[in-house]
Amino acid sequence: MIEGMLAEGLIFGIMVLGVFTTYRVLNFCDMTVDGSFPMGGAVMAVLLLKGVNPVLALAVAAAAGILAGLVTTFICTKFHIPDLLAGILMMTMLYSVNLRIMGCANISLYGMNTVFSSGIAASLADKIGEEWCIVVVMVLFALFIKCVLDLFFHTDMGLTMGALGSNEQMVISQGVNPVILRGIGICLGNAFAALSGAFYAMYQGFADVGSGSGVVVSGLASLMLGEFILKSNKIGVQTLRVLIGSIIYRALMYLARNYGFVIGMRADDLKLISGLLIILCLALSRTNLGSLAKSKLKSAKGRQK
Repeated sequence: MIEGMLAEGLIFGIMVLGVFTTYRVLNFCDMTVDGSFPMGGAVMAVLLLKGVNPVLALAVAAAAGILAGLVTTFICTKFHIPDLLAGILMMTMLYSVNLRIMGCANISLYGMNTVFSSGIAASLADKIGEEWCIVVVMVLFALFIKCVLDLFFHTDMGLTMGALGSNEQMVISQGVNPVILRGIGICLGNAFAALSGAFYAMYQGFADVGSGSGVVVSGLASLMLGEFILKSNKIGVQTLRVLIGSIIYRALMYLARNYGFVIGMRADDLKLISGLLIILCLALSRTNLGSLAKSKLKSAKGRQK
């Protein structure tokens, strides 16, 4: 049970890192993730059917996510369409694109070599079990991606990208093209989403065209949970709490799926729970911000007296 929670949490945590990049850093509401997530699984599955190495298939899946983010950026900037609508349009179009890629609604990966069943992972699975082997592999991948993202946000481009989400006019005054910078961030976020979708297809044993339904909502819920638990302005802590929030969210969903019948909950109530979690986290964060502002105001008045 615990290994399943950890595995799913880390797999989806990579996607939440992408949501963090677009939603928190760029202040860009990107719904493309609902389409790029299954796109990664579709591309990876087709390549595995053709005998491509699993690691190379993951890289191509991430490249497909970059392409999806690039098209979203083009729609948003060239046609002056709002970010939310551009993402919804791209998400809708990607459903048909994914069907074209796969040729059918789902592809079974039974008996195929994946990153969880080939090379060192195969020998590791014999020693500690298949589920814990998946956890170890995902810990290594998730930490690697987290460290790369941390290093990126400490570069000049990463710092400028963070400033773009807060104050676009300041970035423009420094001679930086916000369209290119925003496009890089959107492509990066969708690359993470597609990579997560490829890992998830390997984990569950098949790629499905509908696997991206509600992914953005679950990503936001994970993001809010992490922010509620750990509060920090350091980028290393912020990316860490993304992974922690994803694991907690998946644990809650696991408990709801397996023990929700005790309170009369059904499987189709999970999306309702996700929405309520986001509302609860937002309400609590607003309350904390309001109390913090009041305490600061009182202390300022006390100093003036």
